[in-house]
Amino acid sequence: MSNLTNLTTSPSYRHSFLGTRINMCKASLTLILFLLFAMGHLHAQNLESIGKRKPLKVTGGVNVNTILYGVNGIAARRDPFSYFITGNLNLDIYEWVIPVSFTYSNQSSTFQQPFNQYCFHPKYKWIAADIGYTSQTYSSYTLNGHVFNGAAVELTPKGKFSYNIMYGRFLKAIEYDSMNVNAEDAAFRRMGYGAKISFRDNGDYANLIAFHAQDKMSSIEREFLPEEITPKENMVLSAAIGKRFLKRMFFEAEYASSALSTDISVNEFRPDNTTIYKGLGPLFTTRTSTSYYDAFKSALTYKADKYSLGVAYERIDPEYQTLGSYFFNNDLENITGSATALLFKGKVNLAVNAGVQRDDLENRNISEMKRFVGSLNLSYKASDKLNLTGAYSNFQTFTNIRSQFQEVNQLTPYDNLDTLNFTQISQSSSFNANYILSSKKELRQSVNLNTSVQESEDLQGGIEQNSGSQFIAMNASYNIGITPKNIGFALVFNLNQNKMVMVNSVTMGPTVAVNKSFFDKKLKLSTSTSYNQSKTNGTRTGQFMNFRVASTYTLKKKHHLQASLIIVNRQTTSSTQEKKFTEYTGSISYNYSF
Repeated sequence: MSNLTNLTTSPSYRHSFLGTRINMCKASLTLILFLLFAMGHLHAQNLESIGKRKPLKVTGGVNVNTILYGVNGIAARRDPFSYFITGNLNLDIYEWVIPVSFTYSNQSSTFQQPFNQYCFHPKYKWIAADIGYTSQTYSSYTLNGHVFNGAAVELTPKGKFSYNIMYGRFLKAIEYDSMNVNAEDAAFRRMGYGAKISFRDNGDYANLIAFHAQDKMSSIEREFLPEEITPKENMVLSAAIGKRFLKRMFFEAEYASSALSTDISVNEFRPDNTTIYKGLGPLFTTRTSTSYYDAFKSALTYKADKYSLGVAYERIDPEYQTLGSYFFNNDLENITGSATALLFKGKVNLAVNAGVQRDDLENRNISEMKRFVGSLNLSYKASDKLNLTGAYSNFQTFTNIRSQFQEVNQLTPYDNLDTLNFTQISQSSSFNANYILSSKKELRQSVNLNTSVQESEDLQGGIEQNSGSQFIAMNASYNIGITPKNIGFALVFNLNQNKMVMVNSVTMGPTVAVNKSFFDKKLKLSTSTSYNQSKTNGTRTGQFMNFRVASTYTLKKKHHLQASLIIVNRQTTSSTQEKKFTEYTGSISYNYSF
């Protein structure tokens, strides 16, 4: 289901991922887990591989790079000599990978290893687990990518059902300090758990999701806390379905309900029997600070052999939140439609998308906004040699500000009509043409043209304002490759134009590039030179010339030696002075991998 650009972004919750207090019991448990699982990092470990493969596999590499720099005409903008050394080492113990990396230079050095925030992923047959710092995504309305320190277990036995459960710490406790400039980062310790049950059968599916998070009130001192820092509790329930019918129709939908208590320190009261949370008992406690929010989305798609049609709808209540996500977009309604088609025996591929989005669903804001988005993508394979593609999109935003003074001060119903209505229009289009002159094995030639245009403008009360801009980019190239000689040649012309109020700037110029390989492609040489000239309102303001040469040599697929030289000459002109300077940058690097 395609979505329009979101209108509002709710504030992200404060978070931190490193623990500060670990008692002896937790330390012992961590040590035992380390010895048992060897603490992997972002790789799945398979316990079934024990005894079937080498117990230890070591891979890695090291890179040494030196840079020489010189300049004439201006002060040096970097050190004349610098170097840095990087390396990485991966220990693979029965597919449990422990990565270690380092960087050292004459400016700084770092050392990284996975033990501060670690996660290991043991797996046995249809049982998989994530233990440590990890994240889970159940759906966009429930648990959605929030990092926590805990565990998640996924069960995928044979059959149509699968299960996922998780538990962990989402926020660590941070005491409030009024003398600290970052005092607003104070937070209660937040623990959360969730479960997801999934059913799948030949493309059809159904999901049931429950997620709960709650702050521990005693985790920090509350006496001097600002009013906006309160302990919270959240319970989210979601159901989703996807069903194919009539062979070509596919319907999917998700409904989610979020119960959020913004301050769990207030007195409790009996739950409202009209809500779906009335039977949850100890899982969620309704309080005077509890509010309920809904979110819903659906899509219907029809797919034929050569075309498809789709329509989608989404509505998210104002202030909808879930503590299982860092941020959330709410108070919006989306209606979108899409269509694709293959025409003229597959030579033409057409895709169209259009939709409307609005906010202020309950008419509570000072202003309301509506957006229209339309896009068109078209590709045409005219022949085996000629391919054409084009795209167009139109993005419009309508804003209506409801001013109290507008109604108070107007003399007639026609005063101030549309003066507080704003429209922003952004349009973009692109076109690409590629023609193959020769596709022989010995000789390959092609020409390519690529252009793009972006425009924006503002309207107030239907009248165009003294604003907006237009940006045009064009690139034309000719490429030739002579396979028996292992040589390639390219001629490129670039043009960029930027039009704004009272300013029209243009930069354009050619580039020539040549590359060749020697010794069975073990040695590769390349060189290029370019010239660009810039003008503002018809007056030349600068010219730039650069020359580049580079070489790469590979030995036994493990040793890589590279060298390069870049010479840049710049001349800029202003109303008061002219500046010329030349910069030289050379580099030599060596890489070894094992």
